[in-house]
Amino acid sequence: MVDITHKTNSLRQATATAIVKVSHQDTIRAITEKTVPKGDVFEFSRAAGLLAIKKTSDVIPDCHPLPIEYSSIRYEVSGLDIVITVEVHTIYKTGVEVEAMHGASITALTIYDMLKPIDKGIEISTIRLATKKGGKTDFRASSGHSLKTGVIICSDSVTAGRAKDTSGPAIIEKLKAVHIDTALYETIPDDFALIQARARQLSEDGFRLAIFCGGTGLSKRDVTPDAIKPLLTKEISGIMESARSFGQQRTPFAMLSRGVAGLINDMLVITIPGSLKASEEYMTALFPYVLHIFQVIDGARHE
Repeated sequence: MVDITHKTNSLRQATATAIVKVSHQDTIRAITEKTVPKGDVFEFSRAAGLLAIKKTSDVIPDCHPLPIEYSSIRYEVSGLDIVITVEVHTIYKTGVEVEAMHGASITALTIYDMLKPIDKGIEISTIRLATKKGGKTDFRASSGHSLKTGVIICSDSVTAGRAKDTSGPAIIEKLKAVHIDTALYETIPDDFALIQARARQLSEDGFRLAIFCGGTGLSKRDVTPDAIKPLLTKEISGIMESARSFGQQRTPFAMLSRGVAGLINDMLVITIPGSLKASEEYMTALFPYVLHIFQVIDGARHE
């Protein structure tokens, strides 16, 4: 199966449809009047469809088992067509499109099985995904901003040439994935005054997004959050709560990060851990969702 451990939970919804076409009006009448020998067609097929939704991962090899939070099956009779609509919701890391289509397929097949003794001309057609919502694709409209962005690596060892920066390039690649180009990428020592001075300068120079990577831990030289926090004109604690929660699901040590985030005037500042793995996880947890901030603050400015 595809690796989805890097994804975040979100509300996922899908609607699928299928059409069962019967050959004469007597079949429709038997369904609506509940005189089909095998029983109530709509209720039996609905039960079969609901079971199919829940069992999708058992019969489709590459589908992940996931919690089904809501499902419904509706019918509409149009002439000789029975239109089946299946809706499925979950809060998980992957979507429910296949679950909805599997439900529609089995519902249609159950109707076929129940009607075949009285109608030899039944057809199943047009099983299709009608709608889907949820996941990162729903938030792409929040990306693509023309944001002047800086990535600043806070590290004594990298600045002195004793270590190679691997987190910076990874952060820049993550930003590219949401259509953000990095205008500034530099390394500075773990120095309280220097970090503060750099953040102030970026704000004065019109930067809208600044990512300070490194120095969020517990050693004496880890001072990035301490330097940034007093400069924030508005702290946004939920950003770090979300990132730490994402990391906590992968390693218990994520709780030790002291990163902060917020606004310095109109510039969003995010402080993330310096290790490659942690920085990648933080970027995955936050982007592109965090970019909605700019729609909010830019919209408020024009009200």
